[in-house]
Amino acid sequence: MAARDAARRAGPARQRPDPAGKHYEEEEEEDALPDSDALPDSDDEVDLDKPRPIQIVLAHEDDHNFELDEEALEKILLQEHIKDLNIVVVSVAGAFRKGKSFLLDFMLRYMYNRTSPCWIGGNTEPLTGFTWRGGCERETTGIQIWSEVFVIDKPNGTKVAVLLMDTQGAFDSQSTIKDCATVFALSTMTSSVQVYNLSQNIQEDDLQHLQLFTEYGRLAMEEIYQKPFQTLMFLIRDWSYPYEHAYGLEGGKKFLEKRLQVKQNQHEELQNVRKHIHSCFSNLGCFLLPHPGLKVATNPNFDGRLNDIDEDFKKELRNLVPLLLAPENLVEKEISGSKVTCRDLVEYFKAYIKIYQGEELPHPKSMLQATAEANNLAAVAGAKDLYSKGMEQVCGGDKPYIAPSDLERKHQDFRESAVRQFRSVKKMGGEEFCRRYQEQLEVEIDEIYANFVKHNDGKNIFYAARTPATLFAVMFAMYITSGLTGFLGMNSIATLCNLVLGMALISFCTWAYVKYSGEFREVGTAIDQIAEAIWEQRNPRKVFSKLFEVLRRRTIRRALTSVPRQRLSSNNNKKKN
Repeated sequence: MAARDAARRAGPARQRPDPAGKHYEEEEEEDALPDSDALPDSDDEVDLDKPRPIQIVLAHEDDHNFELDEEALEKILLQEHIKDLNIVVVSVAGAFRKGKSFLLDFMLRYMYNRTSPCWIGGNTEPLTGFTWRGGCERETTGIQIWSEVFVIDKPNGTKVAVLLMDTQGAFDSQSTIKDCATVFALSTMTSSVQVYNLSQNIQEDDLQHLQLFTEYGRLAMEEIYQKPFQTLMFLIRDWSYPYEHAYGLEGGKKFLEKRLQVKQNQHEELQNVRKHIHSCFSNLGCFLLPHPGLKVATNPNFDGRLNDIDEDFKKELRNLVPLLLAPENLVEKEISGSKVTCRDLVEYFKAYIKIYQGEELPHPKSMLQATAEANNLAAVAGAKDLYSKGMEQVCGGDKPYIAPSDLERKHQDFRESAVRQFRSVKKMGGEEFCRRYQEQLEVEIDEIYANFVKHNDGKNIFYAARTPATLFAVMFAMYITSGLTGFLGMNSIATLCNLVLGMALISFCTWAYVKYSGEFREVGTAIDQIAEAIWEQRNPRKVFSKLFEVLRRRTIRRALTSVPRQRLSSNNNKKKN
């Protein structure tokens, strides 16, 4: 798989937590990250004895589709001791290369050592768990979960299962807007706490992307009677303004209230973004996290050791992780007001991935593409309106009937004018993109013209009488032909003509009833089409050529058969004499 191959990248050797989570043991590997091989090939079984990240949603870069590894997901969540427990899913999502996997590994340290006051680890212990590394290229693809599901006793005495989820970073050079929206929406729909990982500040485009991604998720969920998602935690990394809003939860709360405040003097677009976010999540929070230090940012050999990280960062990290994962703070996953078990989450994953694999949902687009489409569609609408108004002046409502040749000439003139107007409007998207909309305009104009032709034909009294006139002509022709062929002794042809005469009479009576009552319109349309086909062949030579040919052959055949009989009778007379 492309997603799994992407995870096998070169990097320095790191340490891996042992299954018990009590200490870290050294494990050297050649030219590979120690956890990158934790993503098993499709033919390998998921090994739950050694905790590691398991990819459950695979990203296919060739066709930009996603696939659920059902076997891996079921093996993790359908273990006997957890499958009926309510589940807590903590997911981290956001732009790529912003430290999501790095943060999740500190969450793993907490989960393995949560009873220890020094859960954050020793100063010289490398950070391991979910695959991460420095640099500017993306690391995680699709969606990964930690293979060990933690069973936690809550203060009320109930047991819950805690699952940690890592997601593909958004807005990298290989992902489309649809890819980013699908991953973010899928992780938000399946998590009870979504950590929205941002850098330095909450900018307006961050809120707009959040609006797009959550709406894409809400479209996939049916029967939404309440807020569809649970907790969203804005995590602002590298916060540089502690003098305005202090690090941590309280400073973040005040900052978020200010950012999401809906004001009367705001533009409607800005108000709608904020109202949408409030309508999607039951709980909103924000945590301001300082920069981890220059060694973290600039040292290519940084492996997560605490002695390379600034004290302010470590201090706030000790507050952030328990805020999300301490037993008293755990948020159980709910969908439509009902708590979700591990077994249920497997079925929800299967259902949601099928929706995103199908074509029922609209494809999210970039802001440029959406604007270019709206711009071109507006130009198409303006050009169509120009054409329609021109044609209305020629053959609209109360205008008299116009000759078809004149109508077609006017159509060509107005069509060219509409296309010229479309080309003259300044449009976004480039020449090739705009050409598709010009072709769409031309097709729609031809469809409008076909309606004007029908409308114009309806004003022609002879056109309106075409069907009864055609049926009368058929009945008259069949009556004359029946009488003529009966007189000549061609009874089979006469019978056939009488049959056609009867069918034409029944068709006429049916057509008259349809026009009078308005019922059985499909039958009336079929009769009109048959009459029109006969009318188009109204040349008597075309209509009766086959009939006359049959009559001629029948007459010759009768003449030829009568000659031998006459000769035979004359010979018999001679013999008697």
